[in-house]
Amino acid sequence: MKYRNASKVLPKELIIEIQKYIQGETLYIPKPEIEYEKWGILSGGRKMIDQRNAAIRSDFRNGRSIDQLAKEYFLATETIKKIVYSHKS
Repeated sequence: MKYRNASKVLPKELIIEIQKYIQGETLYIPKPEIEYEKWGILSGGRKMIDQRNAAIRSDFRNGRSIDQLAKEYFLATETIKKIVYSHKS
């Protein structure tokens, strides 16, 4: 997030209106929600976790135990349970 001086990017009338609510402080203006990317989309992290979780579900369906999966994937048994018992396929 970078700092920009409002007087250099906003019309004077808008600044006067904003000053009715806040003055002399830093104000964060978020992007519209439609412009947000979900976590991990840009980095590929989400895809990696989805692939890992699919492999865990597959291993579970093929007879691997919760404890075995937890040790193999270095995850807590509760995390493995959440993955294998979720409604995702």
